[in-house]
Amino acid sequence: MAKKQHTQQYVQAIQNRKARYEFEILDTIVTGIQLFGSEVKSVRLGKASLSDSFAIILRNEVWLENMQITPYEHCHTVLLEAKRSRKLLLHKEEIRKIQTKISEKGLTLVPLKAFFNSKGLLKIELAIAKGKKLYDKRETIKARENQRQMEQIRKQY
Repeated sequence: MAKKQHTQQYVQAIQNRKARYEFEILDTIVTGIQLFGSEVKSVRLGKASLSDSFAIILRNEVWLENMQITPYEHCHTVLLEAKRSRKLLLHKEEIRKIQTKISEKGLTLVPLKAFFNSKGLLKIELAIAKGKKLYDKRETIKARENQRQMEQIRKQY
């Protein structure tokens, strides 16, 4: 008898595309995240979303809010809430540095992407960011359109 082959495709990284449009990125930090077993399987299958998520600091701990992880369909033991708060794993010194940076007016913590490192651990790339004004967003769109036009012209010649 032939063995069954797994047809599930694993995702390389989950991006928060909206973050780079909405915010000006000042600094980035790579952190670990505390998850339960079935949540890791869901993220490997790409059933997670970072849109509308953000990080906060409570009682000297960093928490990721609004990260959507769809429950793993083959796990029937514990049903977890899809948008629950998840703890980010950082050293106390790193948390203190981040806290002093974001104490400035208008700065926030935004996740940019979730990825698996070489050891197979899920990591979150967190950014210290400042919200963009409407005219900054328009400039971003204009630069992107100009870049596309230049690429099209290069392909023609």
